[in-house]
Amino acid sequence: MADPKTFQVIEEAIKKPPIPHEPYKQSLKAWAMYCLRDRGFKVIYAQNADFAVETRDGEKINFKVTNNATDLDNQFGWIVWDSDTKTASLIPPGS
Repeated sequence: MADPKTFQVIEEAIKKPPIPHEPYKQSLKAWAMYCLRDRGFKVIYAQNADFAVETRDGEKINFKVTNNATDLDNQFGWIVWDSDTKTASLIPPGS
């Protein structure tokens, strides 16, 4: 499992994004990937997820994005967009 500090930085990237998420301009997936790349993460293709983040030690953390935080598969990390509060939150894998 990835270092908890990695998840802290990922959470910070989506809670204090370089650009706001504007659903009419870009998808949640594209926005999340941009925010993570802006923080220096290596965002790569993932076969069974929306994308993966490769850590410095070569570990891949698979992520999916959603607008609905119900019934989430805990094998993935999740980036959840709350359209009411216009904020994103992180749910690490296994949570």
